[in-house]
Amino acid sequence: MGARSAGLGYASATLHDEWSIFNNVGGLSKVDQPITSFAYEARPGLIGANRMAAALSSPLKTGVAGFGLFRFGDDLYSEQVISGGYSNQFGIASLGLAVNYIQYRADGFGIKNAVSLNFGGVAQITPQISAGAYILHLNQPRLSRFDEERLPTKLVAGLGFKPSEKFLLAVELEKDLAYDPVVKGCMEYLADKKVYFRTGFNLHPIAAFFGWGFLIKRMKIDYAFQYNSLLGATHHASVGYHLEKKKKQHAP
Repeated sequence: MGARSAGLGYASATLHDEWSIFNNVGGLSKVDQPITSFAYEARPGLIGANRMAAALSSPLKTGVAGFGLFRFGDDLYSEQVISGGYSNQFGIASLGLAVNYIQYRADGFGIKNAVSLNFGGVAQITPQISAGAYILHLNQPRLSRFDEERLPTKLVAGLGFKPSEKFLLAVELEKDLAYDPVVKGCMEYLADKKVYFRTGFNLHPIAAFFGWGFLIKRMKIDYAFQYNSLLGATHHASVGYHLEKKKKQHAP
């Protein structure tokens, strides 16, 4: 989730931001201020497939904690997720763990619940190169005591490259154990201190992504547009608000 990730083709393995609670939880460690965020994704061509989420991240004395709520679907079918996570820096790497309570509801088929674990990390190999990887549903929990249906495990790994402070380039490979891998690539450009432009792509299935972001005092506003031949157009918007003013750094 998060329109920044969406504008980058969901290549989120090396990102450090407040939406890491839903993506690579290891990326939470560099959140330096308490921030609350809200996101909504609309799919006009697929009725009942809209997604929404809220997140709260806050630094602790050691590490960063995150909390998130997610909902997908409508009255016929829906998914709800409550997530709590923690991330900390260990040398060049930041590692994180998240616990998710997941509920699936289908009209006429009842409700199924599961508790899953996500684990991830981001390593700063050089000042320009970073590597990230994470696993979703690491424990492959069963959805029912009466059958062997389990949540699928998803593996994601990526590389990020920052040739300058204004550019971010990243590539990523996502593999659901039950499906073919998805290849992702993206670019983010900082036009000035408060405006970002983003683009990305996916292969298998093919999809194109575009987005932008603004920083306005304590507020972050992001928007992303996605298009592929199966789902058509998708719009994703998110807003983040820092709960505290950023402390000014004084010269020694």
